Amino acid sequence: MIEQAIVDWDDAYENGKNIVGGADYPALWQERSAIFRQHSRATLDIAYGKQPRQMYDMFLPDASRFPAPRGLFVFIHGGYWQRTDKSVWSYLAKGPVDLGWAVAIPSYVLCPEASIADIQRMISDAIDHAAQQIDGPIVLAGHSAGGHLVQSMMCQTTGLKAAQLARLKHVLSISGLADLRPLLRTKLNDALQLDQQSAVAASPVFQEPLGSVPLTAWVGAGERAEFIRQNALIANIWHGLGARTRTVEEPDRHHFNVIDALCDAKSSMLQSVIGGE
Repeated sequence: MIEQAIVDWDDAYENGKNIVGGADYPALWQERSAIFRQHSRATLDIAYGKQPRQMYDMFLPDASRFPAPRGLFVFIHGGYWQRTDKSVWSYLAKGPVDLGWAVAIPSYVLCPEASIADIQRMISDAIDHAAQQIDGPIVLAGHSAGGHLVQSMMCQTTGLKAAQLARLKHVLSISGLADLRPLLRTKLNDALQLDQQSAVAASPVFQEPLGSVPLTAWVGAGERAEFIRQNALIANIWHGLGARTRTVEEPDRHHFNVIDALCDAKSSMLQSVIGGE
């Protein structure tokens, strides 16, 4: 069957208006994160660069159970490279922390002040800085635009240093965007300021993956069709280039609640990435 062509590109990539109660989620995320920070073992606002937004928060596991963290878990937030900051997403550290991992959650300078290529460099700088604080394996996770950014870290063009690449054990892209060319047809590009050349250059789907690092591409089965397609796309293309990839479409999850699995140490998402290590 021939599928209908996309006519409304803004709607194809619009999440909030297509999720029941979508407007309520940002306040919920902020509330949950504020509570989590109050009861966590954390160091906030660690600078990894000179810009005010170039900071990350580090959450550590219970020292009585884990004298040293099992490794470093880094979560990169989404928001189409132009919204939110680290403080909105603190609550997502709970699952990895309960499993004994240190969790770093960075902010980054947003578009249009920074380009997507600039942001990719900032993320590698944040990971490099956090990795100097915590020993052991490194696992990267990112949601939506953050999924794109962690995919970028396991490309041959990655900005990560060799020492960190040697420790990189898994990349978890949640509802990630791998091909940025469709965004040229959306209003989002008013801030992203991509053209055909820069969109291709910033798209992981056009890059060679690091064959030594497995990718899990995870998406909610109730998400917009474009996110489901993009999730399958990166796993398919990179599998054909020799990478170890896994695709998951989780039932009854949409773009705003698929990430909640990171809060639960027993979730299949976390268990498949760090639970057994």
